[in-house]
Amino acid sequence: VDLGRGRSKALVEEKGEGRVYLDFLMEIYREVVKRGRTMQFWGDIIVNHPDLVAELPRDVIALEWGYEADHDFDGRAAVFARSGIPFYVCPGTASWNTVGGRTNNALGNLKNAAVHGLKHGAIGYLNTDWGDRGHWQPLLASYIGFGYGAAVSWAYEANEALDINSAIGRFVYQDQKNVMGQLISGLGNAHELTEIYNHNGTILFRILQADAEEILSGLKELDDETLEERFNKTAQRLDSLIGALEEPEMGCADAELVEQEFVWAAEMLRHACQRGLWVRNGQPDEQRAALRDEAQRLIQTYQTIWHARNRPGGYQESVERLEQMAELYKQV
Repeated sequence: VDLGRGRSKALVEEKGEGRVYLDFLMEIYREVVKRGRTMQFWGDIIVNHPDLVAELPRDVIALEWGYEADHDFDGRAAVFARSGIPFYVCPGTASWNTVGGRTNNALGNLKNAAVHGLKHGAIGYLNTDWGDRGHWQPLLASYIGFGYGAAVSWAYEANEALDINSAIGRFVYQDQKNVMGQLISGLGNAHELTEIYNHNGTILFRILQADAEEILSGLKELDDETLEERFNKTAQRLDSLIGALEEPEMGCADAELVEQEFVWAAEMLRHACQRGLWVRNGQPDEQRAALRDEAQRLIQTYQTIWHARNRPGGYQESVERLEQMAELYKQV
Protein backbone atom coordinates (compact mmCIF):
# COMPACT_ATOMS: atom_id res chain seq x y z
CA VAL A 1 0.00 0.00 0.00
CA ASP A 2 2.83 2.36 0.90
CA LEU A 3 5.08 1.54 -2.06
CA GLY A 4 5.84 4.74 -3.95
CA ARG A 5 3.47 6.85 -1.86
CA GLY A 6 5.12 7.33 1.54
CA ARG A 7 8.75 7.06 2.61
CA SER A 8 9.64 5.27 -0.62
CA LYS A 9 8.15 7.91 -2.93
CA ALA A 10 11.42 9.59 -3.87
CA LEU A 11 13.23 6.28 -4.31
CA VAL A 12 10.48 4.91 -6.55
CA GLU A 13 10.62 8.04 -8.67
CA GLU A 14 14.36 7.48 -9.07
CA LYS A 15 14.54 3.70 -9.56
CA GLY A 16 11.02 2.59 -10.39
CA GLU A 17 8.51 0.67 -8.29
CA GLY A 18 9.62 -2.79 -9.37
CA ARG A 19 13.30 -2.24 -8.61
CA VAL A 20 12.61 -0.70 -5.19
CA TYR A 21 10.34 -3.60 -4.31
CA LEU A 22 12.84 -6.22 -5.45
CA ASP A 23 15.65 -4.57 -3.49
CA PHE A 24 13.46 -4.62 -0.37
CA LEU A 25 12.49 -8.23 -0.98
CA MET A 26 16.16 -9.19 -1.28
CA GLU A 27 16.91 -7.58 2.08
CA ILE A 28 14.32 -9.84 3.68
CA TYR A 29 15.60 -12.82 1.69
CA ARG A 30 19.12 -12.40 3.07
CA GLU A 31 17.81 -12.31 6.62
CA VAL A 32 15.70 -15.43 6.05
CA VAL A 33 18.54 -17.41 4.43
CA LYS A 34 20.89 -16.39 7.23
CA ARG A 35 18.58 -18.24 9.58
CA GLY A 36 18.44 -21.37 7.46
CA ARG A 37 14.87 -20.85 6.26
CA THR A 38 13.07 -20.65 2.91
CA MET A 39 11.37 -17.38 2.07
CA GLN A 40 7.80 -17.37 0.82
CA PHE A 41 6.32 -14.09 -0.40
CA TRP A 42 3.12 -12.86 -1.98
CA GLY A 43 3.83 -12.50 -5.67
CA ASP A 44 1.25 -9.91 -6.69
CA ILE A 45 3.70 -7.00 -6.95
CA ILE A 46 6.71 -8.63 -8.58
CA VAL A 47 4.57 -10.46 -11.16
CA ASN A 48 3.72 -7.09 -12.67
CA HIS A 49 7.42 -6.67 -13.44
CA PRO A 50 8.24 -9.84 -15.44
CA ASP A 51 11.70 -8.57 -16.34
CA LEU A 52 12.63 -8.51 -12.64
CA VAL A 53 11.18 -11.94 -11.79
CA ALA A 54 14.19 -13.54 -13.44
CA GLU A 55 16.45 -11.83 -10.87
CA LEU A 56 14.81 -13.63 -7.97
CA PRO A 57 16.82 -16.38 -6.25
CA ARG A 58 15.73 -19.87 -7.19
CA ASP A 59 15.31 -20.95 -3.56
CA VAL A 60 12.34 -18.69 -2.79
CA ILE A 61 8.66 -19.59 -3.17
CA ALA A 62 6.32 -17.08 -4.78
CA LEU A 63 2.69 -17.16 -3.65
CA GLU A 64 0.44 -16.39 -6.60
CA TRP A 65 -2.90 -15.40 -5.08
CA GLY A 66 -6.29 -14.35 -6.36
CA TYR A 67 -9.82 -14.94 -5.11
CA GLU A 68 -12.19 -14.39 -8.01
CA ALA A 69 -13.32 -17.27 -10.19
CA ASP A 70 -11.78 -15.60 -13.25
CA HIS A 71 -8.44 -14.69 -11.63
CA ASP A 72 -5.60 -14.97 -14.16
CA PHE A 73 -3.74 -17.88 -12.60
CA ASP A 74 -2.82 -18.98 -16.11
CA GLY A 75 -0.97 -15.83 -17.17
CA ARG A 76 0.51 -14.95 -13.80
CA ALA A 77 1.72 -18.47 -12.96
CA ALA A 78 3.38 -18.55 -16.38
CA VAL A 79 5.53 -15.55 -15.42
CA PHE A 80 7.09 -17.46 -12.52
CA ALA A 81 7.33 -20.70 -14.46
CA ARG A 82 9.24 -19.09 -17.35
CA SER A 83 11.89 -17.83 -14.94
CA GLY A 84 12.16 -21.09 -13.01
CA ILE A 85 10.84 -19.57 -9.78
CA PRO A 86 9.05 -22.11 -7.53
CA PHE A 87 5.52 -20.99 -6.76
CA TYR A 88 2.24 -21.93 -5.10
CA VAL A 89 -1.20 -21.09 -6.42
CA CYS A 90 -3.26 -19.51 -3.64
CA PRO A 91 -7.03 -19.41 -4.16
CA GLY A 92 -9.55 -19.12 -1.32
CA THR A 93 -12.88 -20.13 0.17
CA ALA A 94 -14.39 -16.69 -0.65
CA SER A 95 -16.14 -16.69 2.73
CA TRP A 96 -14.89 -13.29 3.93
CA ASN A 97 -16.83 -10.09 3.27
CA THR A 98 -19.98 -12.20 2.79
CA VAL A 99 -21.48 -13.58 6.08
CA GLY A 100 -22.76 -16.64 4.19
CA GLY A 101 -20.11 -17.28 1.56
CA ARG A 102 -19.84 -17.05 -2.24
CA THR A 103 -20.22 -20.71 -3.17
CA ASN A 104 -20.07 -20.54 -6.96
CA ASN A 105 -17.20 -18.08 -6.95
CA ALA A 106 -15.23 -20.21 -4.48
CA LEU A 107 -15.64 -23.39 -6.52
CA GLY A 108 -14.64 -21.62 -9.73
CA ASN A 109 -11.62 -19.99 -8.09
CA LEU A 110 -10.42 -23.22 -6.47
CA LYS A 111 -10.78 -25.16 -9.73
CA ASN A 112 -9.06 -22.43 -11.75
CA ALA A 113 -6.06 -22.50 -9.39
CA ALA A 114 -5.76 -26.28 -9.61
CA VAL A 115 -5.98 -26.37 -13.41
CA HIS A 116 -3.37 -23.70 -14.01
CA GLY A 117 -1.19 -24.71 -11.10
CA LEU A 118 -0.86 -28.13 -12.72
CA LYS A 119 -0.37 -26.60 -16.14
CA HIS A 120 2.55 -24.42 -15.06
CA GLY A 121 4.16 -26.72 -12.50
CA ALA A 122 3.16 -25.15 -9.18
CA ILE A 123 4.86 -26.87 -6.24
CA GLY A 124 2.03 -26.10 -3.86
CA TYR A 125 -1.63 -25.15 -3.45
CA LEU A 126 -2.45 -22.85 -0.53
CA ASN A 127 -6.18 -22.60 0.15
CA THR A 128 -6.79 -19.36 2.05
CA ASP A 129 -9.62 -18.33 4.36
CA TRP A 130 -9.59 -14.72 5.49
CA GLY A 131 -11.58 -12.64 7.99
CA ASP A 132 -11.77 -9.13 6.58
CA ARG A 133 -13.86 -6.50 8.36
CA GLY A 134 -14.66 -8.36 11.53
CA HIS A 135 -14.75 -11.98 10.36
CA TRP A 136 -18.53 -12.13 10.63
CA GLN A 137 -18.86 -15.36 8.64
CA PRO A 138 -19.38 -18.52 10.71
CA LEU A 139 -17.25 -21.59 10.08
CA LEU A 140 -19.91 -23.26 7.93
CA ALA A 141 -19.38 -20.62 5.23
CA SER A 142 -15.89 -22.01 4.61
CA TYR A 143 -16.37 -25.79 4.63
CA ILE A 144 -17.40 -26.21 0.99
CA GLY A 145 -14.27 -24.28 0.01
CA PHE A 146 -12.11 -26.30 2.40
CA GLY A 147 -13.43 -29.55 1.00
CA TYR A 148 -13.33 -28.78 -2.70
CA GLY A 149 -9.91 -27.14 -2.42
CA ALA A 150 -8.54 -30.24 -0.69
CA ALA A 151 -10.07 -32.49 -3.33
CA VAL A 152 -8.87 -30.73 -6.49
CA SER A 153 -5.42 -29.96 -5.08
CA TRP A 154 -4.86 -33.60 -4.14
CA ALA A 155 -6.29 -35.33 -7.22
CA TYR A 156 -7.75 -32.94 -9.76
CA GLU A 157 -8.90 -35.36 -12.44
CA ALA A 158 -10.57 -37.66 -9.93
CA ASN A 159 -12.31 -34.86 -8.05
CA GLU A 160 -13.08 -32.12 -10.58
CA ALA A 161 -16.73 -33.20 -10.76
CA LEU A 162 -17.03 -34.11 -7.07
CA ASP A 163 -20.49 -33.54 -5.57
CA ILE A 164 -19.01 -31.38 -2.84
CA ASN A 165 -22.38 -30.56 -1.28
CA SER A 166 -23.06 -34.24 -0.72
CA ALA A 167 -19.53 -34.87 0.55
CA ILE A 168 -19.74 -32.02 3.07
CA GLY A 169 -23.17 -33.11 4.24
CA ARG A 170 -22.04 -36.68 4.72
CA PHE A 171 -18.55 -36.33 6.15
CA VAL A 172 -18.60 -32.97 7.96
CA TYR A 173 -22.16 -32.76 9.23
CA GLN A 174 -22.95 -36.49 9.24
CA ASP A 175 -26.39 -35.64 7.91
CA GLN A 176 -28.57 -38.74 7.54
CA LYS A 177 -30.72 -36.95 4.95
CA ASN A 178 -27.63 -35.50 3.26
CA VAL A 179 -29.18 -32.09 2.55
CA MET A 180 -27.13 -29.84 4.86
CA GLY A 181 -24.39 -29.35 2.29
CA GLN A 182 -26.97 -28.22 -0.25
CA LEU A 183 -28.46 -25.74 2.21
CA ILE A 184 -25.04 -24.26 2.98
CA SER A 185 -24.28 -24.03 -0.73
CA GLY A 186 -27.59 -22.24 -1.24
CA LEU A 187 -26.83 -19.82 1.56
CA GLY A 188 -23.55 -18.98 -0.16
CA ASN A 189 -25.28 -18.36 -3.48
CA ALA A 190 -28.28 -16.37 -2.21
CA HIS A 191 -26.52 -13.06 -2.88
CA GLU A 192 -26.50 -13.84 -6.61
CA LEU A 193 -30.25 -13.16 -6.74
CA THR A 194 -29.43 -9.46 -6.30
CA GLU A 195 -27.53 -9.64 -9.61
CA ILE A 196 -25.10 -7.06 -8.25
CA TYR A 197 -21.45 -8.06 -8.43
CA ASN A 198 -18.99 -6.92 -5.79
CA HIS A 199 -15.30 -7.79 -6.09
CA ASN A 200 -13.98 -9.82 -3.13
CA GLY A 201 -17.31 -9.82 -1.33
CA THR A 202 -21.06 -9.37 -1.77
CA ILE A 203 -23.37 -6.39 -2.02
CA LEU A 204 -25.32 -7.65 1.01
CA PHE A 205 -22.23 -7.62 3.21
CA ARG A 206 -21.35 -4.17 1.90
CA ILE A 207 -24.82 -2.90 2.84
CA LEU A 208 -24.43 -4.22 6.38
CA GLN A 209 -21.11 -2.45 6.87
CA ALA A 210 -21.81 0.78 4.98
CA ASP A 211 -23.39 4.08 5.91
CA ALA A 212 -26.41 5.40 4.03
CA GLU A 213 -24.40 7.28 1.44
CA GLU A 214 -22.29 4.24 0.60
CA ILE A 215 -25.38 2.04 0.40
CA LEU A 216 -27.04 4.39 -2.07
CA SER A 217 -23.86 4.43 -4.15
CA GLY A 218 -23.74 0.64 -4.28
CA LEU A 219 -27.35 0.42 -5.46
CA LYS A 220 -27.42 3.35 -7.89
CA GLU A 221 -27.39 1.23 -11.05
CA LEU A 222 -30.82 -0.25 -10.29
CA ASP A 223 -34.19 1.50 -10.55
CA ASP A 224 -36.54 1.28 -7.57
CA GLU A 225 -38.76 -1.44 -9.01
CA THR A 226 -35.89 -3.72 -10.02
CA LEU A 227 -34.13 -3.26 -6.70
CA GLU A 228 -37.25 -4.09 -4.70
CA GLU A 229 -38.00 -7.14 -6.83
CA ARG A 230 -34.47 -8.58 -6.51
CA PHE A 231 -34.04 -7.86 -2.82
CA ASN A 232 -37.45 -9.29 -1.93
CA LYS A 233 -36.65 -12.38 -3.99
CA THR A 234 -33.34 -12.73 -2.13
CA ALA A 235 -35.04 -12.34 1.26
CA GLN A 236 -37.63 -14.96 0.32
CA ARG A 237 -34.87 -17.35 -0.68
CA LEU A 238 -33.19 -16.84 2.69
CA ASP A 239 -36.48 -17.48 4.49
CA SER A 240 -36.92 -20.72 2.56
CA LEU A 241 -33.41 -21.84 3.53
CA ILE A 242 -34.16 -21.19 7.19
CA GLY A 243 -37.38 -23.16 6.88
CA ALA A 244 -35.56 -26.05 5.21
CA LEU A 245 -33.43 -26.55 8.34
CA GLU A 246 -36.13 -28.94 9.51
CA GLU A 247 -34.91 -31.46 6.92
CA PRO A 248 -31.31 -32.33 7.95
CA GLU A 249 -30.61 -34.95 10.60
CA MET A 250 -27.07 -34.00 11.55
CA GLY A 251 -25.02 -36.34 13.71
CA CYS A 252 -22.00 -34.08 14.22
CA ALA A 253 -21.17 -33.03 17.77
CA ASP A 254 -21.81 -29.32 17.05
CA ALA A 255 -25.10 -29.79 15.17
CA GLU A 256 -27.06 -27.42 17.41
CA LEU A 257 -24.45 -24.70 17.04
CA VAL A 258 -24.29 -25.21 13.26
CA GLU A 259 -28.05 -24.65 13.03
CA GLN A 260 -27.78 -21.51 15.15
CA GLU A 261 -24.95 -20.17 13.00
CA PHE A 262 -26.85 -20.95 9.80
CA VAL A 263 -29.98 -19.14 10.96
CA TRP A 264 -27.95 -16.15 12.17
CA ALA A 265 -26.12 -15.84 8.85
CA ALA A 266 -29.34 -16.13 6.83
CA GLU A 267 -31.07 -13.56 9.05
CA MET A 268 -28.13 -11.18 8.71
CA LEU A 269 -28.35 -11.39 4.93
CA ARG A 270 -32.12 -10.92 5.02
CA HIS A 271 -31.53 -7.90 7.26
CA ALA A 272 -29.18 -6.55 4.59
CA CYS A 273 -31.98 -6.77 2.03
CA GLN A 274 -34.34 -4.88 4.34
CA ARG A 275 -31.66 -2.33 5.23
CA GLY A 276 -30.85 -1.65 1.59
CA LEU A 277 -34.49 -1.08 0.66
CA TRP A 278 -35.05 1.05 3.75
CA VAL A 279 -32.16 3.37 2.89
CA ARG A 280 -33.19 3.54 -0.77
CA ASN A 281 -36.74 4.49 0.31
CA GLY A 282 -35.50 7.41 2.40
CA GLN A 283 -35.22 5.72 5.81
CA PRO A 284 -38.92 5.91 6.76
CA ASP A 285 -39.50 6.16 10.53
CA GLU A 286 -42.21 3.50 10.57
CA GLN A 287 -39.60 0.82 9.78
CA ARG A 288 -36.76 2.21 11.88
CA ALA A 289 -37.74 0.60 15.20
CA ALA A 290 -38.18 -2.86 13.70
CA LEU A 291 -34.76 -2.72 12.03
CA ARG A 292 -33.16 -1.42 15.22
CA ASP A 293 -34.70 -4.17 17.32
CA GLU A 294 -33.68 -6.90 14.89
CA ALA A 295 -30.15 -5.53 14.74
CA GLN A 296 -29.89 -5.71 18.54
CA ARG A 297 -31.18 -9.29 18.54
CA LEU A 298 -28.65 -10.25 15.87
CA ILE A 299 -25.85 -8.68 17.91
CA GLN A 300 -26.87 -10.65 21.00
CA THR A 301 -26.97 -13.90 19.04
CA TYR A 302 -23.58 -13.12 17.56
CA GLN A 303 -22.09 -12.85 21.04
CA THR A 304 -23.32 -16.37 21.78
CA ILE A 305 -22.11 -18.01 18.59
CA TRP A 306 -18.75 -16.22 18.60
CA HIS A 307 -17.85 -17.39 22.09
CA ALA A 308 -19.13 -20.91 21.42
CA ARG A 309 -16.48 -21.49 18.77
CA ASN A 310 -13.82 -18.78 18.86
CA ARG A 311 -11.22 -17.41 21.24
CA PRO A 312 -12.05 -14.08 22.93
CA GLY A 313 -9.36 -12.20 20.98
CA GLY A 314 -10.86 -10.22 18.10
CA TYR A 315 -14.41 -10.32 19.41
CA GLN A 316 -14.55 -6.70 20.51
CA GLU A 317 -13.28 -5.39 17.18
CA SER A 318 -15.77 -7.64 15.40
CA VAL A 319 -18.85 -6.76 17.41
CA GLU A 320 -18.04 -3.05 17.19
CA ARG A 321 -18.73 -3.30 13.48
CA LEU A 322 -22.14 -4.78 14.23
CA GLU A 323 -22.85 -2.00 16.69
CA GLN A 324 -21.83 0.51 14.03
CA MET A 325 -24.35 -1.16 11.70
CA ALA A 326 -27.07 -0.52 14.30
CA GLU A 327 -26.13 3.17 14.65
CA LEU A 328 -27.91 3.93 11.39
CA TYR A 329 -31.27 3.09 13.00
CA LYS A 330 -31.04 5.68 15.75
CA GLN A 331 -33.59 8.46 15.49
CA VAL A 332 -32.13 11.52 13.80
